Amino acid sequence: MKHIFHEGKDRSRPTLLLLHGTGGTETDLLPLADKIDPAANVLSVRGNVLENGMPRFFRRLAEGVFDEEDLIFRTKELNAFLDEAAEKYQFDRNNIVAIGYSNGANIAASLLFHFRDALRGAILHHPMVPLRGVELPDLSGKEIFIGAGKNDPICPASETIELQGLLEEAKADVTVYWENYGHQLTFTEVNAAAEWYAGKFIS
Repeated sequence: MKHIFHEGKDRSRPTLLLLHGTGGTETDLLPLADKIDPAANVLSVRGNVLENGMPRFFRRLAEGVFDEEDLIFRTKELNAFLDEAAEKYQFDRNNIVAIGYSNGANIAASLLFHFRDALRGAILHHPMVPLRGVELPDLSGKEIFIGAGKNDPICPASETIELQGLLEEAKADVTVYWENYGHQLTFTEVNAAAEWYAGKFIS
């Protein structure tokens, strides 16, 4: 998968896995990594699917309707890539924290749904429920931050609440941060994520 890797100053910190939104690239979320943890390794990945020329991490059938078969395939593909990247760049495979926005948050959530050890934690900005009717692995010890907009037309509040419930049922520790905005990623939401991350992974 097309990607960027930046080695961090502190190898004990998590490796930040950056996953962009629809139409983004592997450079989009680099400023978020600087804000969340400037000392961490950064692995920023570009989605392997194109929709009208725009990179995505998996196909969809319509707005908000995921191609579930492709989602499962791409989730496995990303998980295998993380195995390869950890070996190539010599970082701890068990110490990855994903930072995803929109489509990138959805594939990060899908990693959690499918693989118990894919991620140590995740910052999910405006995610949806990736799949329904599947049994999640035991996510005890996984730290999850969800950033959501009460007026998000793409990801309604009910979607956030359902995702929170599914992750908590799987024993993940979930923090939800609400704003009165739409689908955009705001400075205040990023600041809230940075504070949450510092409390969970640095202090």
